[in-house]
Amino acid sequence: MLRLAAFAVTSALAAAAAGPLPPLPLGRLLASPDRLTVAVSDTGNRRIDGEYRLECRPVGGDHPEAKEACDRLEQLAREGKDPFAAEPKRRMCTFQDGGPAKARITGTWHGRKVDSTFHRKNGCDIARWNDLEPVLPSARS
Repeated sequence: MLRLAAFAVTSALAAAAAGPLPPLPLGRLLASPDRLTVAVSDTGNRRIDGEYRLECRPVGGDHPEAKEACDRLEQLAREGKDPFAAEPKRRMCTFQDGGPAKARITGTWHGRKVDSTFHRKNGCDIARWNDLEPVLPSARS
């Protein structure tokens, strides 16, 4: 028992003499990659309608513009914007029709769940869609 106590004291003194250990990179270890599913329909262009996987940090998936889409999401995050936030309910929007295009984005982004829908049925919706290009395809007429 005395030997064990002496070993513990010696080990503690040796560790203290060596100095503090560098911090663990927990942010990188705990950060999970962004994984999103982007489902787009009714754009009027069959080549862009469909479902795509988008992975960021690192970039991957089958999204046709994966790197640019991830760059756009990171740019919006740096600006303090939530690209998946719904439009406020009581907001004045122009009455214009951007077409029947619809999109739904689900998955995880920056460690939180995402389930967001996008339309082009008024000026606010159109601006919200356009702001998220190229995550969402260009559906401008």
